Amino acid sequence: MIANPQASGLTPDEYLAWEREQPIKHEYMDGEVYAMTGGTLTHNDITLNLYSQLRPHLRKRGCRINVADVKVQVSQRGPYFYPDVVVSCDERDRRATEAIQYPKLIVEVLSPSTAGFDRGDKFRFYRRISTLQEYVLIDAEKVGIDCYRKTSGGKWELTAYPDDVADEENPILELVSLDFQCPLALVYEEVELPEPSHRWHE
Repeated sequence: MIANPQASGLTPDEYLAWEREQPIKHEYMDGEVYAMTGGTLTHNDITLNLYSQLRPHLRKRGCRINVADVKVQVSQRGPYFYPDVVVSCDERDRRATEAIQYPKLIVEVLSPSTAGFDRGDKFRFYRRISTLQEYVLIDAEKVGIDCYRKTSGGKWELTAYPDDVADEENPILELVSLDFQCPLALVYEEVELPEPSHRWHE
């Protein structure tokens, strides 16, 4: 993300009005707006693969799923973020036009420039959303998914795929909040991952 000094010090309402007129997307935190950088083909392919697997399952459950161009509102004061995939099963979001406020699942596909923020401060903000039950981080450099689940006691527990599953040869991604399972291979189907020597490190 790149800060925009020309749109500094905005209130949430001012940000929303300003954002509607912009040719590119901007996220919002503490009065500041940040331009969204473009994703890679790998990033896009992973996002669409997961969306394709989830959509038929969610249609039967009355949930809505959105990708990339839909904001999530953490609170009335912000922040506002654009996750790669967001699922809401809350009736209050069914007719939302500005932003999703009651997500059940949020997915971010990691990139070198945003991975640290997605794992750190962004997750800290997302945890403030009372309806959020799972936060999923998908590696775009190698096969690997970190799924954080909120327990009944309000704690967040990590399951790493494929490392924490019994069958590492044919690992299955499970999203408990949506009663959904699919092979990890389908999330990465026809995705061209970089050679190991070119992978980034946090």
